Amino acid sequence: MARVSPVPTGAVLLGVAGLIPFVGFAALAVSGSDGGLGTIGLSPRTILSAYGAVIASFLGGIRWGAAAARNAGNADYLIAIVPSLLAWAALAAPAPWDLRTLGILVLAWGVVDQDLARRGLVPVWLGRLRLVLSGVAGAALLVAA
Repeated sequence: MARVSPVPTGAVLLGVAGLIPFVGFAALAVSGSDGGLGTIGLSPRTILSAYGAVIASFLGGIRWGAAAARNAGNADYLIAIVPSLLAWAALAAPAPWDLRTLGILVLAWGVVDQDLARRGLVPVWLGRLRLVLSGVAGAALLVAA
């Protein structure tokens, strides 16, 4: 059984800070306001989908790094590229499927990666933190869709 260690303050603060673009741009997208982004040819929805794709790719990187650190095996490397590929495909999907795909991906990956903590490849706190962060981020993407 994996040992529970305290969650590093930096991980919590940076994780919560990473939610600000999800919540903020989702709120703008839902409200119909562009927050002044239209003046530079952007929309909150466009930025939200791009940010969601970047974060989904980052989530795959967590598994890749955990596999490399512990020599976990080829299956983990293969699984690690799935979020990047799906996020890239989501960027090409029409609205609302782009944000729906990203939202489901981020939510699902929070659950998929729980095996990393169970297998002792990452600390238990990371699995728990990932569930919370993925829950908020995924919900924001789905609400904005």
